[in-house]
Amino acid sequence: MPGSIRITLKKRPARSGPHRYEDAVTQPKGYSLAQIRLHWIVAALIAAQYVFKGPIEEAWSAFRDGAEIAFNPLIFAHVVGGMLVLLFALWRLTLRKTRGAPPPPEAEAKPLKIAAHITHWTLYALMIGMPISGGLAWFGGVEQAAFAHNVLKVPLLILAILHVLAALFHQFVLKTNLIARMKRAEV
Repeated sequence: MPGSIRITLKKRPARSGPHRYEDAVTQPKGYSLAQIRLHWIVAALIAAQYVFKGPIEEAWSAFRDGAEIAFNPLIFAHVVGGMLVLLFALWRLTLRKTRGAPPPPEAEAKPLKIAAHITHWTLYALMIGMPISGGLAWFGGVEQAAFAHNVLKVPLLILAILHVLAALFHQFVLKTNLIARMKRAEV
């Protein structure tokens, strides 16, 4: 027909292994500048959430006892920090979907690749679940969400520490220079 547009979709080739969810065409050798910056901003925000969590815990306790909560900049910072973690985690996932992420080092043992895969996706789930549960607790007064938020802070901390230790293990024991991928952007 004149003036009509025809779109043809090509089926992607099947992939196997822990990175089968990613398109073979979109797997770059390194991360983009946006991916690197978001990684470090989210890491700093999460660290700040742990360091400055005392005032919001006290405020939640007071709220549960029926007290009125006065404005506190540290509480505000915790709430905004959580919203930013959620926003940036979703942005990171969008970049990962549209641009891709580099594959694990070639020589890495399969169990390490699987562990990295599980750890990364669990971290993403926690970076999304923690702010949502915190928001439901703080803005909606949902006790179950507060309980989930409190429970999930432990696995998030453990996985973040494991993530750092694994990066150091790669850098200094396996000598894969993996840390360079989070320091220098691929153009």
